[in-house]
Amino acid sequence: MSESSLTSTELKPKTPVTGKVIKTALGGALIELSDGQKGLLHISQMADAEGKPVNRVEDVLKVGQELNLWVKRVRPEHLELTMLKPLALDWRDIKSGMVVKGKIVKLDKFGAFVDIGAARQGLIHISEMAHGFVKNASDVVKEGDELDVMVLDVDRRKRQIKLSIKALTPEPEREEAPARPEHSSNRGRGPRKPKEEEFQMPVEPSIPEPTAMEILMKEAMEKASAKQKYEKREKARAIKKVDEDQEEMLTRTLENKVQTT
Repeated sequence: MSESSLTSTELKPKTPVTGKVIKTALGGALIELSDGQKGLLHISQMADAEGKPVNRVEDVLKVGQELNLWVKRVRPEHLELTMLKPLALDWRDIKSGMVVKGKIVKLDKFGAFVDIGAARQGLIHISEMAHGFVKNASDVVKEGDELDVMVLDVDRRKRQIKLSIKALTPEPEREEAPARPEHSSNRGRGPRKPKEEEFQMPVEPSIPEPTAMEILMKEAMEKASAKQKYEKREKARAIKKVDEDQEEMLTRTLENKVQTT
């Protein structure tokens, strides 16, 4: 269907159209589309040759000028037009799990920024680039790469879009270690008997580590036991000394009696 055959009921936002300026004013311009419909182009929807906003309509438009435009909004009474190319994705269009096409526009140490046609660029964190370890984003992508990415999360309040390459690639299967071939000398002889050193000794049950309280109690008991032994030895020495003193006194007494007789 050509643009000239579109009616106002068939026109939708973001539809490209062509038109001619038929009147200008301070706040905008009246545009006649190629199919004869009329549309309004507000000054806020105008841009100069570099894509920058304009302050005066006459700086960029004049009566009779042909324009390439897009439909911004369809109203019952008129069309609203724009010179600004609409975004491919509005915030309300972006959903978690959807797959979109994007272009790598910037690399950073923690990932890559991707233009997916939204108001903000999305971010592929370095952990979402591949299933294995990725040291640098440049090891996987480079600026200018165009690729499919999956939307992991979108936060309209923070204006953040999290993307992933990893989610679109199958996880590699882990390679199993090859079976160890049997020695040729054992072929045809039945199962090999395990060597004596291949038998594993039963693991001794681990002894739980004593708690701090148990250690303190043990030390206190050992000190008390040592004190008791010390006191017992000292007591035995004292008794022995008393016995020796008494025996010495008895010996002296007997010697004195012998001398006096």
